[in-house]
Amino acid sequence: MHRAPRHAATHARERRHRLAHEAARLMAESGIRDFHQAKLKAAHRLGIHDDASLPRNSEIEAALREHQRLFAGPAQGDALRQRREAALRALEFLQPFSPRLVGPVLDGTADANSPVQLHLHDDDADAVQRFLDEHGIPAESRSRRLRLDRERTLDAPAWRFDAEDLAFELLVLPMHVLRQAPLSQLDEKPMRRASAAQVRRLLAGVEHEAGSLIVAGTGK
Repeated sequence: MHRAPRHAATHARERRHRLAHEAARLMAESGIRDFHQAKLKAAHRLGIHDDASLPRNSEIEAALREHQRLFAGPAQGDALRQRREAALRALEFLQPFSPRLVGPVLDGTADANSPVQLHLHDDDADAVQRFLDEHGIPAESRSRRLRLDRERTLDAPAWRFDAEDLAFELLVLPMHVLRQAPLSQLDEKPMRRASAAQVRRLLAGVEHEAGSLIVAGTGK
């Protein structure tokens, strides 16, 4: 009586597992950074089209970490450290805007395709553009949508530029967002963020896990 439902549940788990690992492979090898895009492309490649089989973003991230551990080797570690060192210099340079490091460079999944992502905070979004202009840094303007909480979203102005042969992406948020991080697309919890002091400790080996660097408030 209960064999069919159990078989269906096992089959669904197997498809989710396959999709998560295929999405992770695409992110690692093709430079895709958006989890939703990666899972849809993986589903198309594998011919799996039911929404119930789509893995959660956190499942894809876990598969991505496993893929990097198995296949990337020292190169991924070198790319990660290079970006964290560059992030620290950028955090110090952009200190007037209470910057915080976010994304793959902080959580440890960055590779050679990953930009250094920073959140800056100022109620005058144009202040960042003026700051970049004053320092002769040409940047491309764009926008990123973030979820502040379960009900509110924010279209944040963003600037992207290259320096030190790396890509940097700056999102400018109102000052009040410094006290409560936007929600992560992984688990809908406040994003992990790190100040310059925390990245310095991370590089020095004091902090061994990016997960210990969750900063929902101002951070020190």
